[in-house]
Amino acid sequence: MIDKLSRHSPALDTEVLKGLGPRLEAFVERGELAGIVTLASRGGEVFHSEAIGWRDIESRSPMRRDTLFRIASMSKPVTSVLALMLMEEGRLDLSDPITRWIPELAGMRVLRDPAGALDDTVPAHRDITVEDLLTHRSGIAYAPFSEGPVKAALEDALGDPGLNRKTVDEWLAALGSLPLSWQPGDRFHYGHSTEVLGFLIGRLVGKPFREVLIERLLIPLGMTDTDFWVPEEKRDRLASLYAWEADAGRLAKVELEMYDRPPAYTPGGGGLISTAGDYHRFVRMLQNEGELDGVRILKAETVRLMQQNRLRPDQRHVPFAGMDLWTKSGFGLGVAITEDLTANPYGCGSVGSITWPGVFGTWWQADPANDLILIYLIQHQVPVSANSGSTLATGRGAAGRLALPVFQGHIYKALKDRAG
Repeated sequence: MIDKLSRHSPALDTEVLKGLGPRLEAFVERGELAGIVTLASRGGEVFHSEAIGWRDIESRSPMRRDTLFRIASMSKPVTSVLALMLMEEGRLDLSDPITRWIPELAGMRVLRDPAGALDDTVPAHRDITVEDLLTHRSGIAYAPFSEGPVKAALEDALGDPGLNRKTVDEWLAALGSLPLSWQPGDRFHYGHSTEVLGFLIGRLVGKPFREVLIERLLIPLGMTDTDFWVPEEKRDRLASLYAWEADAGRLAKVELEMYDRPPAYTPGGGGLISTAGDYHRFVRMLQNEGELDGVRILKAETVRLMQQNRLRPDQRHVPFAGMDLWTKSGFGLGVAITEDLTANPYGCGSVGSITWPGVFGTWWQADPANDLILIYLIQHQVPVSANSGSTLATGRGAAGRLALPVFQGHIYKALKDRAG
């Protein structure tokens, strides 16, 4: 059940690394997770790679290093990089009002109370900007992270955030029919901002967002297994999604719709499917300040801009999904930046590390101080609500989420022990 690379970097303690596999495998043996794929590299060289457990429990299909995962919000940094590429070309600016490309979101109304009546609104004091989208300060909400009547209204109007049969125009029109939860620029509020950013990119370039992403970013980076759908010939590599079924006391498969062809709705905020190897290439590009294998994606100064906190002091005291996150991490243009390692659920290792996770338990981190990249992939659904952050980050229903700090801890212990 464990598939390892035979070679490890001499800069790390291999004995510590050997203990990681059995610790992670215990989560599978206890029935808390179906399977796990992990990867870690230093200086671009992979020194740790494991595939543990099952890609699909029912068919006893083992996890593989090239297993495909729904990476959910790990899609957001990818979409953000594409927007920054267009910004470098002068086609987009952080201060641009998005209504230049998305008139459906002109003249927006804002809820007087974000949990209040849908008809109790005030006018937006300004248009949403590109920067608002990149920093989740647009006022656009996700239904699961909302409370009050707007939660059901978002669900009814927009459908599933990741799997949807609407066209882009239909979806944007539906979004524009609802009020914002907050005034543009007022606070970080997790929502459909990056979906809107992706569709803005498509309209700006004059092609479907998926085509632009593939042509401009995925092909140049060699990310051949990353897309918004899985063709038939690759489906035996797709990991199944599982959730804890309390009555049965076990993991139960969550059946998700499969597309027969690339969908019209391709959400840049959460729709990508990828592998550890593919996503590693993306993160290596960021770690290398915008370049990978001789291909320049972004200028170094743009990558540095991406990794600078843009939240105001008052915004940093607003909880994220019930967690005190922004006093410990900043948020830049599509990524979180670790500033305080104390009880930080999304950052570890070193100050200055960057990350953004996915709701199904997927996580990555680039640690410039140690020239280290970590990738951790599972398919584990837990309930999401406006105050569920601590459950999502740590975890019987969510106990499997405790495997992530085990992975993080072993990698950094191996680094520390050898350094000592």
